[in-house]
Parts: sequence; C-alpha cells; structure tokens
Amino acid sequence: MNQDSKVNILMVDDQPAKLLSYEVILADLGENLIKATSASEALSILLKNDIAVVLMDVSMPDLDGFELADVIRQHPRFQKTAIIFISGVHLTDTDKIQGYRSGAVDYISVPVVPEVLRAKISVFVELHRKTRMLEMLNNELEQRVAKRTEELRQREEQFRSRAQLLELATEAIVMRDMNGGLLYWNSGAESLYGWKREEALGKDLHSLLKTVFPLPRETVETTLHERKLWQGNLVQTRKDGSEVIVACRKTMNHEGDAVLEVIRDITAQMQAEEALRETEKLAAMGRVAGIIAHEINNPLAAITNIFFLLRNHPSLDEEARHCAALAEQELQRVSHITRQTLSFYRESKTPIAVTLTELLDDVLGLQERQVLNSHIKLRKRYFAPGMVHGFPVELRQVFLNLISNAIQAMPDGGNLGITVRDTYDWTVRRRGIAVSIVDTGIGVKAQDSKRLFEPFFSTKSTKGTGLGLWISKGIIQKYDGRISFRSHRTANASTTCFRVFLPTSSSFNLVSTANNEISANSVEVSTNGHGAATVMHV
Repeated sequence: MNQDSKVNILMVDDQPAKLLSYEVILADLGENLIKATSASEALSILLKNDIAVVLMDVSMPDLDGFELADVIRQHPRFQKTAIIFISGVHLTDTDKIQGYRSGAVDYISVPVVPEVLRAKISVFVELHRKTRMLEMLNNELEQRVAKRTEELRQREEQFRSRAQLLELATEAIVMRDMNGGLLYWNSGAESLYGWKREEALGKDLHSLLKTVFPLPRETVETTLHERKLWQGNLVQTRKDGSEVIVACRKTMNHEGDAVLEVIRDITAQMQAEEALRETEKLAAMGRVAGIIAHEINNPLAAITNIFFLLRNHPSLDEEARHCAALAEQELQRVSHITRQTLSFYRESKTPIAVTLTELLDDVLGLQERQVLNSHIKLRKRYFAPGMVHGFPVELRQVFLNLISNAIQAMPDGGNLGITVRDTYDWTVRRRGIAVSIVDTGIGVKAQDSKRLFEPFFSTKSTKGTGLGLWISKGIIQKYDGRISFRSHRTANASTTCFRVFLPTSSSFNLVSTANNEISANSVEVSTNGHGAATVMHV
C-alpha cells in the first residue's frame, strides 16, 4: 500500500436509503465504499476484505450496533478497526459508554452533517493508510534485517571456515600491523617457531624472530607499499635458538594498515640443494682424479719396467743398485695409489663378488695419512674373508664414511678397531658378515642417537652435510642388511661401535672356501700409529 492506494470503508444499515445517502456524502473521499444491510452481511465482508472504517447504525433488526461491535472486536484482525456509530435517537451517557466499551471510536447523530462525517471518516482513513504503510515498511525492514542477518551469518561462517583452514595449514601464517606488531599467529607458526600464540601476539615480528633480510628492510617495506606484495627467502631464529630458512610471501591489505605473511620452511630444501652441489663437486673431482690416475698409470708402468732393468744393469755398483731398488719400491707405492683411485670410480654394472677385508684395506690405505697424523692406533681383526655379492663402489662409500667419521671423532688420538667375522643376525634372521668399526672418540650424545640416520642431521656443526649415514643406511638396506650403533660415554672416556651386517648366500661360502683366500685361522693385524705392523695367527 502507498499514499495513493484506496482503502475500504464499510457502511452498515438496514435502510438502503440511508446507505445511499452515506455513499453520496463519502464519494468525494475517493475511497472504496462497501455497503451491507445486515450484521451477518457485514461480518462476511469484514472477513473477506481489509476494512479501514466501519460506519454502522446503532439500531438494526437482527443485531444492534453494540452487539455487532462486540462480535467484531472479538476477532483478532479487527481489534484495532475504527467503528463509528450513527444514531437517529438520543443516546444517554450510559449508552455512549456501552458503545465505547464495545469498540466505538466516535458517535454521529442524525441529521448527519456531510462535512463532519467526511472529516471524521477521512481522519480514520488516513490513519489506517499510514498504519498499513508503517506495517509494510516494518515488514520490509524486518525482511532486510533478516536478509542482512543471514548474510552476516554466512560471512561469519565463511570467516570461521577460513580461520579453521588457516589453523589447519602447515605453513606459518601471521598478520602484523605496519609497525610490526603481531595481530594473528596460527598453529603452523607455533609449530615452526616454537612460540605459543599468547606469547607472540603484540610483539614485533622481526625482532622476535631476529629476521635477516636478503635486502635492507627499508627496501622490502618500500616494495611492499608500492606493489602491495613482496616475496623472498629469509633467515629467522626459533625459540630454541636454531636458525631456519623460510620462503616468505607478504601481502598488504586494501586499507594499507596490515600485512599478511605466509611462511614456509625450506631449510631442508636448501640443505638438499647445497648437498647436491657439494656432491656434484665431489663427483666431478672424482672423475678428474680417475682420469688423472688413468693417464699416470700408463707412463708409470713404463718407468717401473725401466727401473727393474736398471736395477740389474751390470754397470751399476751396489750402492746404485740399492738406490734403484728404493726408487722402484716408491714407484710401486705410487702405482698402488693410482689403482686404488681408479677402483673407486670404476663401478661395475652388475653385482660381483666382493671381499670385504680387501675393500677395508683399500679404504684404510686411503686414510693412512689421517690415521698417522691423528696418532691413532689401528687394530684390525679379520676372522673371515667377508665375501659378499654387490657393488664395490657402494660398499667402499659406506665404509669410507664410517671410518672417516671414526677418525674425525678422535682429533687428539685414540684407538680404532676394525673387526670382520661370520655371524648370525637374529634381527633379520640370516647368516652373513658383520663388520664392526670401534673408536674411542667423543661418542654420540643420547639426544642425538635417535636422529643419527636422518637426512641433513649432523653432529659436526657446519662441517658435515648430514647425508653420509643416511646414504650409508640406504645402501646397506638395499643389500637386505642392517647398520646399527652403540655409544657408551663416561666422564673421562667414550666408546662408539658401528656394526654393518651384510647377508651372504651359500654360494659365496663355497666360493670363499674354494678360493681359500684367507685360511680358517683368523688373522689379527695391529699397527702402532707409526706405520709398523704386526701380524698374528690366533
């Protein structure tokens, strides 16, 4: 309903002539005039239409005006409908009071003054129109409020879902103001940095994390203001003091008063890339060393033959022959070194029979200078030849890593023991060869023991890549073997033993027996750290 909408006016009287006169008087109002000649007809019209004003005669044959007003007021829809009585007889005050109690709002006496009737009717008509317009506006407002409430509820649900997603994210997600004060700190940030949300909120982000920027911080902030976005790698510090390398993406909000930062830990990735670069360097150096050794080996063989002929030449006296013999021995030593170098970089394409005792001697030969310089006493105990089926280069890598670690653990000297024996491993339930490498170095801390074979974990600070033992374990597992360790530490000394178990097949036992490369009696070799060696049969 609007300002120009017509309203319904119900006129009730048992005399049609009066109804006609009322119709003529009220026609100038321009409203819908509805006539009823009885109370029952009036009630039927009321139920079917929205009536603004009821103009009724007090005296009617079936129900008088007072009784009809009582019936109308009992219906919830018509409790506020304006009722005006018209009476052709004089009404006492008692009658008027009864009429007001029945729901009348006014009385008009006969004869009716047209202007007075129109004025009173128009007031109630306008009041009804305004009431209906207010009701419509109120309904519309309620609908808008309900719609807005639903939109807010949906937004709140979306925000709650997004907040839950932010909490579930593995990345660290933080929000800070333009001064650096933390406004939001998700569970990913708690896991990455170690600070709980209540510990971090309100503090300066980069002061808390001791952030190291790849560029001056002012340059980063300027780029962020200009482009609303910055991304790059940062070095930050955890609560425990350890450093972490992160990939950070900063985004400024539309208002320009807050920055959202999504942070991902790339420390392992960076370490892997660095380890890969170092491995590539070592591989390149190894290939160069192999090429050099190969090129040296050919002229070296010729020189060795010449010295052999020269040593027996009749023109030389005893002193010259002795010098030639010494030179020939040194050449044989150089030749042995070149053969060892070539053996490290000549990998076979298929598994072959490998004697672990010979392989260990080759590795120890390469480490001889480090053993002597560190004043380490070496003790070798070979109770079996250690015949296995595999790739020599891989196995050399394993034992070179273990022996190098043992030597590095004893910078001030100590004892290094290498033992090879046949055994039965109850863990894998197979027979095989066990190689034990024992050192009296600094030992392994209890808190490091569970992580010793993890990639990128190193006890050598910045000197190690943390990949040696991890790679070694992978190689041994490829042979269905097992690598384990024990470390015993006291206040004054410590002992660490790494044990490598490699399964053997019955065919290799037959091969080792047939070849009889090492006798059934065990052989023990002990060096005193100065190059002297003692061989004992046990």
